[in-house]
Amino acid sequence: MLIEHHSICCDAFLFLTIMKHTERILVTPKAVEIIEQLRKDYGELMFHQSGGCCDGSQPMCFEKGEFKVGENDVYLGDIDGCGFFMARDQFEYWKHTQLNVDITPGRGSSFSLEIPLGIRFIIRSRLFNDDEIGNLTPVISGEEYTLKNQV
Repeated sequence: MLIEHHSICCDAFLFLTIMKHTERILVTPKAVEIIEQLRKDYGELMFHQSGGCCDGSQPMCFEKGEFKVGENDVYLGDIDGCGFFMARDQFEYWKHTQLNVDITPGRGSSFSLEIPLGIRFIIRSRLFNDDEIGNLTPVISGEEYTLKNQV
């Protein structure tokens, strides 16, 4: 009886593991260290990637709520407890890739909070495989996110 119960539990665990969505946005351990440092200095944070001029196509870190997201933005998920948003037109280019937020030395030319540290956040990416494409975490608009979370 115990063996049968164990088998059922294992099957349920495998089913739940298989059903887990493929994350669209990830973060490296080095980037997490910087996020945690910035959080100590500024409080809650958020990220946005617009695709605009200069470093606009790089992820930018702001104090939560300092960058107003809306219907033209897409919420991709959280990285280290911070919402990550992307301009909807930029998302059309990136929707087939898994994004991984990392850091690199050098000052960017944006308003992102990490710039005074002499580093900047960057995106590393890879294409989703066929299995992952069918199991992606759903996205919602920045406006929907704001209404649900009162950003």
